[in-house]
Amino acid sequence: MTVQSETTDGIILTDEASGKVRALLEQEGRDDLRLRVAVQPGGCSGLRYQLYFDERELDGDIVSDFGGVQVVTDRMSSPYLVGATIDFVDTIEKQGFTIDNPNATGSCACGDSFN
Repeated sequence: MTVQSETTDGIILTDEASGKVRALLEQEGRDDLRLRVAVQPGGCSGLRYQLYFDERELDGDIVSDFGGVQVVTDRMSSPYLVGATIDFVDTIEKQGFTIDNPNATGSCACGDSFN
């Protein structure tokens, strides 16, 4: 795992994740989208992550650039994500984005939510 030195208010986006986001954006054919990382109430542990492409600019958004990929976090989610590393895994066992969050004190059995 290679880690970018830039952060979005404490979020770390690895080179692998940045490359995957860039490839997905190229498939969409749009240059106005950014990766939004948010924390929302829900799941069996209380909070869950949301990663999605967004064109909106919300008041208080924190934006950073990782090798041409813009990552956005809203001000309410930001404290939950300080120090979190977003990676992309592509193995036989699993494929997808992963979030390693030192602020999470526990998670549910399915790994979909945290507290």
